[in-house]
Amino acid sequence: MSLPTLAGVDLAASSPLEAPWPDLVICSGRAAEAVAFWLRRRNPKLRIVFVGTPWAALPRFDLVITTPQYRLPQAPNVLHNPLPVHDATPGRLAAEAARWAPLLGHLPQPFTAVLAGGSSGPYRFTPEAAKRLGREASALASSDGGSLLVTTSARTGEAAADALQAAIAAPVFFHRWQPDAADNPFHAVLGLASRIIVTADSISMMSEAVSTGKPVLLFDIEEGSYAIRRDLDSRRMAPRGRSLGATVFRLLINHAPPRFSRDLRVVHRQLVQSGHVQWLGGPPANTAPQPLEDGLARAVARIRGLFGL
Repeated sequence: MSLPTLAGVDLAASSPLEAPWPDLVICSGRAAEAVAFWLRRRNPKLRIVFVGTPWAALPRFDLVITTPQYRLPQAPNVLHNPLPVHDATPGRLAAEAARWAPLLGHLPQPFTAVLAGGSSGPYRFTPEAAKRLGREASALASSDGGSLLVTTSARTGEAAADALQAAIAAPVFFHRWQPDAADNPFHAVLGLASRIIVTADSISMMSEAVSTGKPVLLFDIEEGSYAIRRDLDSRRMAPRGRSLGATVFRLLINHAPPRFSRDLRVVHRQLVQSGHVQWLGGPPANTAPQPLEDGLARAVARIRGLFGL
């Protein structure tokens, strides 16, 4: 239960929380709930919109914008989007692709993008998995004489990034994510690629990849008894993970209320069944994907509706 308090706020590092009080708060992350409820004490007419899965009871929010991995129930104040919202708009991808194309002109085309995530919940992205990704992506790029455009992300450990880069045997542009990098080619990679490989641990990168309308291949960062695909047809996951933390997460998915965890398999199932993605090395999609609804437009419309707009 989230109490209305500022106890978790670094007041010295934040903007002042003072009148005039807002009419709308959009927040994410469970620590933000307490701040939103504190603000509602100052303005009882405050509308609170939460993005993700909240800890407090759903009726305490005017709107919750969520995605399938959180397994929230149907409710009048819950908006279920198929995937997270993002900023990978067609205009941005085209502009970034045009800006970066001259820098990558020495590489043979077509380009295959590789979006590398990291360990997430019950799944571990080990250096061994990164090597496997490098080998499989290289084989795919080499099959049509093309190149790889690879970018890591905030969750990609250094050991995994090193292993991935060392295993690549095709022509490649390799970008290592840095928190303070002056320029990030992520959107250019999406714009320039003819197809996209994305590690199946990242719902956000899946959403961005699918939005391009290009072929998207999911890479299973686990294998054998730990594999993501192994558990797709079962309500419950295999009880043991590759680490203690992964095992605890699997137990939470299997036995605890949904608020304690998230189940990425729900999104994998839906995207595979709808034909929006296929597994790298697996059978091709057997259905033509339909355009996904614009989650951002749906969210904006629902928020405007809170004010009768």
